[in-house]
Amino acid sequence: MMTPRKAQSKQSQQATRRGGGPQPAIVQEHREDAPVNWPATQDALAAEAGLSILLVDGHQPPALVTSHNNSICRAFQTSPEHVSLCDPYCGDAHRRALAAGSAVQYQCHAGLHCVALPVEIGGTQNLAAIGGRAFQNTSDYRSLIERFRAGELNSLLDSNPFTNVIFAEDARLDRLAERITKTVRNFNRANNDSSNSLLAAATSEAVGAAQDATGAVARRQMQSGSPPVDSFARLPDLRLEVERLRGELEHRSQLAESLQRFLARISTRDPARTYDAILNHSRELLQAERASLWLFDESSNEISLKSAVGFATAEPPKPARLGEGISGKVLESGTPLVVASIEQTELTPAPPERRYKTKSFISYPITMGRRKIGVLNVADKVGGENFDDVDLSLLEIVGPQIAIALERAEWQERATQFQLMSITDPLTGLLNRRYLEERLTEELNRSQRYHYAMSCLMIDIDDFKTYNDQNGHQAGDDALKITAHALKATLRSADVACRYGGEEFCVLLPQTSLSEAATIAERMRQRVMETDYPYGQNQPRGTVSISIGVSTLATQINTAESVIAAADRALYRAKHLGKNRIEFFDDSVINPMATK
Repeated sequence: MMTPRKAQSKQSQQATRRGGGPQPAIVQEHREDAPVNWPATQDALAAEAGLSILLVDGHQPPALVTSHNNSICRAFQTSPEHVSLCDPYCGDAHRRALAAGSAVQYQCHAGLHCVALPVEIGGTQNLAAIGGRAFQNTSDYRSLIERFRAGELNSLLDSNPFTNVIFAEDARLDRLAERITKTVRNFNRANNDSSNSLLAAATSEAVGAAQDATGAVARRQMQSGSPPVDSFARLPDLRLEVERLRGELEHRSQLAESLQRFLARISTRDPARTYDAILNHSRELLQAERASLWLFDESSNEISLKSAVGFATAEPPKPARLGEGISGKVLESGTPLVVASIEQTELTPAPPERRYKTKSFISYPITMGRRKIGVLNVADKVGGENFDDVDLSLLEIVGPQIAIALERAEWQERATQFQLMSITDPLTGLLNRRYLEERLTEELNRSQRYHYAMSCLMIDIDDFKTYNDQNGHQAGDDALKITAHALKATLRSADVACRYGGEEFCVLLPQTSLSEAATIAERMRQRVMETDYPYGQNQPRGTVSISIGVSTLATQINTAESVIAAADRALYRAKHLGKNRIEFFDDSVINPMATK
């Protein structure tokens, strides 16, 4: 029977879907309507099994109790816009389980695998438990990521859908159904007998779920020679086993948290930091001493090294064609390569100067659908052990998240390139007037705040119109490029050279006094005079030359406009006095660099 609260939630949800009024997030559970004492027992079972469990009394959402919910399911089922996608699956799971009278398994639209079974708890009938909500393979996970990437599910990103993504094999769902049944049976027996000891037995069933939750634990038991744990009655020392189990659960919890936060930890606004973060966190996850990241350039059909950690050699390897070398072949095939010993393969070992400690490695292709993104390599496992399928499974889990982070980094690099293009003169490669005006204001404020000197040079190519008219516009463009290169070659790293317009250039000299500016200006004038131009000998002076006007920050020259205007007036005077010379705006300053 549907509770009053749930009926109210259902009416509100239906009104929301009809578009009436605002659309708040859909309520996910009503724990106050669940059987007494059951929510805590369900929470313990779900946490230690590492899978989602829901108790439902009809169509959901809302459920009565939701434990360890998959964040993807939470995002879908709290969204009025997308909850209908779940209706044929978890929404209808209660009806299907009761109709079947036994456990039924299904896979939802998001690719998650679930099991639903009818239960009776504390005398309440017509209940069902939904368990799992887990991916069984990375291809389903990748398919969902593609839906986000294509924009179909972009509105769900604000709900943090990747904070608790769950993976599990099919056998774990079967065991979860058995655990739920046993836990319910013990819970009911405890209620009927009013026995605290039997209620504790129900909790012990929840703890026992961890024994089957991961094959890695079982393998470690077999390797250590310890007997499998079938029941507490068989254990010679219950206290020690509980402590061991708690340790395993803590390790699993830390690993799960690491995987869940992986995307957040590797995503930054700086592409270079993203590359480094991917390597550092991948090394930590797989306990590897070395890692490298290669990215694919579709235009050149090559992969090139973007970042590496743990390598002693300073010189990076050269780019490789797709299909060449281990990384190139792995990316071309799209198949991960797990190597226990390279000597047992036909692969070519790395050069000796790389100084690998072990012969085991993983080369993992990073893709987004059919698009090739790059390759992640890890080597030299801590302790000298070999990499295996368990390590590969961890990469399979975080692989889609790495792909998302790399795609974001690529977008950021493109945005940076577009921004650079917007402030760069396409002909000379120098910064443009737009950038100069913004940067000049910044430097002016800094100089005034800290009482720094600041100077500015306005530069004009002498008799450029003659050069252009006699030799053609292409020759004129080449002369502008040559001049820009000559000017830039004489500057310091902090100086800012811009093309101001036509044949005029402007150079901003931060923290530079008038006398220092004079030295730099003379170095420029000499450099241009000594530079070989294709038609320079036909100029009036037998070579291409420049005139320079210099201004510096002063009491009356204290704005961006006045700094430029003062340098421009000094340039006009240099042109008027015969060209190929340097003039200063301050007439009281003797001009030792003026040259005829």
